[in-house]
Amino acid sequence: MLIGDVARRSGVSARMLRHYDSLGLVRPTGRTGAGYREYSGEDIRRIFHIESLRSLGLSLRDVGRALDDPGFTPSELVDDLIRQTRERIAAETELLTRLRRIGAAEPAGWEDVLQIVALLQALGSKSAGTRQRAALSSVEEVPVPVEALVEAALSETDPNVAGALRWALAQSGDGAPALLAEGLGSPAAEVRKRAVQSIAEIPSGKATALLRDALAHPDIVVRRYAAVALGPRGVADAVPTLIDMIVEEANDVDAADALSALAGRPALADQIAARLVDCLTDGTVGSSARLRLTQALADIPGSTASRTLADLSHDADRAVALTAAYILGVRNAR
Repeated sequence: MLIGDVARRSGVSARMLRHYDSLGLVRPTGRTGAGYREYSGEDIRRIFHIESLRSLGLSLRDVGRALDDPGFTPSELVDDLIRQTRERIAAETELLTRLRRIGAAEPAGWEDVLQIVALLQALGSKSAGTRQRAALSSVEEVPVPVEALVEAALSETDPNVAGALRWALAQSGDGAPALLAEGLGSPAAEVRKRAVQSIAEIPSGKATALLRDALAHPDIVVRRYAAVALGPRGVADAVPTLIDMIVEEANDVDAADALSALAGRPALADQIAARLVDCLTDGTVGSSARLRLTQALADIPGSTASRTLADLSHDADRAVALTAAYILGVRNAR
């Protein structure tokens, strides 16, 4: 069969067949009387074998070894091809993500594209200072796509950079909460913590709804961060978690501040005081926890808190009694 016929039937161009010939991969076994290459059935089968191996990503050199070296074993080469393919897929996926983010930013011109690329690269820098400047400038210059900010915030370990990223997310609009919510479901505890911290700094209804839902999260750290953030937002559902935090001495100062913010609503002040009283009279609560609960009553207005402090000023625990008497004196002097 002549080279043109082989090219038509095999789908391999005549130019490539000549290249195979020059490399010694497939040399036609015959010639016509006019000197033209003539391929035998065995030659054509070898062409199909070459194309099959090339479809796996083998180089022509490796194809030749596979076909001609009887001692050639494919396992090592296949493992190497798997590694190379994974690396290529990862690189292509990263490129696709970057292109999507640039498209989402809706750049007006190539100058915007270049600025976005520079900021994306800066967010991935090894320098904490560079990452922090990129986070801060992402709001002032061409906006960085919120997906990139979320990804950076959920992976950032430097506290200063993390703070800058949370600030940038708080300025980024309504898209951030939903993306951060995915971080709450991460198997990594640190990612869940960063997600709830970022949500806590977004002053929107969507963020508040996510924080309210987070009060039932299986991760106690997530529940506590959510409760502290919900106090200033007036969400009464946070009260039980905040009181537990005071009892367990887990970020208890912030928890007490959040209770104080909630108690600024007259309808909640007596309810919060009543819950604190319940804990104070619980026989399982230790002395140090009772002292912290007493201190928490200091910023809870209302008659219930005042009566409780009056009773506690005669408590058998001297530290509790002295603390309650002092707080009561300050309240009466106002």
